[in-house]
Amino acid sequence: MITIIETHPIPIKRLAAKLSPAGERSIKNKHPWIFSDSIVKITAGGAPGDLVIVYGYKKNKVVGIGLYDPKSPIRIKMIHHGGAIPIDIDFFRTKIQRAFSLRLPLLSTNTNSYRLIHGENDQLPDLIADVFDKVMVLKLYSEIWFPYQSMLIQLLIEQSKSETVVLRLSRKLKKLADSDYKDGEVILGELGIEDVVFKEHGVTFSANVIQGHKTGFFLDHRHNRKLVGELSQDMRVLDVFSYTGGFSVHALVNGAKEVISLDISSQALKAAEDNAKLNEFKGKHMTIVGDAFKVMKQLISEKEQFDIVVIDPPSFAKSKKEIELAKQKYESLAKLGSQLTRSQGLLVLASCSSRVGVDDFFDINEKALFSTNRKFKLIKSTRHDIDHPIGFEEGSYLKSGYYRFSK
Repeated sequence: MITIIETHPIPIKRLAAKLSPAGERSIKNKHPWIFSDSIVKITAGGAPGDLVIVYGYKKNKVVGIGLYDPKSPIRIKMIHHGGAIPIDIDFFRTKIQRAFSLRLPLLSTNTNSYRLIHGENDQLPDLIADVFDKVMVLKLYSEIWFPYQSMLIQLLIEQSKSETVVLRLSRKLKKLADSDYKDGEVILGELGIEDVVFKEHGVTFSANVIQGHKTGFFLDHRHNRKLVGELSQDMRVLDVFSYTGGFSVHALVNGAKEVISLDISSQALKAAEDNAKLNEFKGKHMTIVGDAFKVMKQLISEKEQFDIVVIDPPSFAKSKKEIELAKQKYESLAKLGSQLTRSQGLLVLASCSSRVGVDDFFDINEKALFSTNRKFKLIKSTRHDIDHPIGFEEGSYLKSGYYRFSK
């Protein structure tokens, strides 16, 4: 259990690092990562979370400040670009206040779930803070935040008014034998049950904040779920890779006459059914457990068609060597989806693979759909929701296209 105290001296060492010319150019462009091969010289003996005062190549001038991560090829993770400034509680308070202010338009809707901190994109690398009503899930991807954790929690609850904090750890951090922290640990307040109920544009969901994937729920598609819901009245909807039913539930609540949730995980589909039951609706909700590619082919062979087909797969390219295979899978999904979408119907294709760029993704979709000889029009394309800002090129991953078929 974390004890919140009034003052927070930062018990870390200060290091100095000199960059290569390429490294300096990167920092001047406000990139948040400094790789080890961009460092010409650095103070020895640094530990995770130590502050690194970063100097340019030629001039003895501070160009930024970062956190030292000796176990990562991204050796310095930037928290400030520019000249020397004090790194204290007020520095972090300002970061969090600025992040919160960007989310205010979302919080003026009937929504009490949001991402307060989006890692590097909010200048707090390897740190995620998601809020579900009065419960905040803090997910750490690096040891660099361990020395700051008590201070950060105080500032985060000060801003979000959360009453409970759950700690989630990345796979890498879970493997640390000497860590004092445990994944799924309630480190502040109390949590009655693992499933926390929250609102998203008036639709009710629950997130398993202890064992659920990532922080328990994917908040980034919120605006797409809302849009699909608004288009679903009296429609027959197929939600492929439905997970816990985000698109399905919005469609049902907005008057879809029939929704099929398709996912390979029976546990996820049970959660989708539970999420649907948290809301009032009149339509029919069915679930199919199975491999999406195989099930879609089976539905095509049975001549099934839908007014709206949503295809939102998990990331297909988690490494460079998977990029080409990922592109092939996106092409296949677009073709399968088109065969399941009736005339005047809508096909929604999404990607969360950051290694497949937005231009490549839309080019793949267009080529695949042209090959079907059906007439279609891209009526809308979307990116990240407001609480998932994009602060640098690699921070952009989510893209969705809405394709309307005229025959």
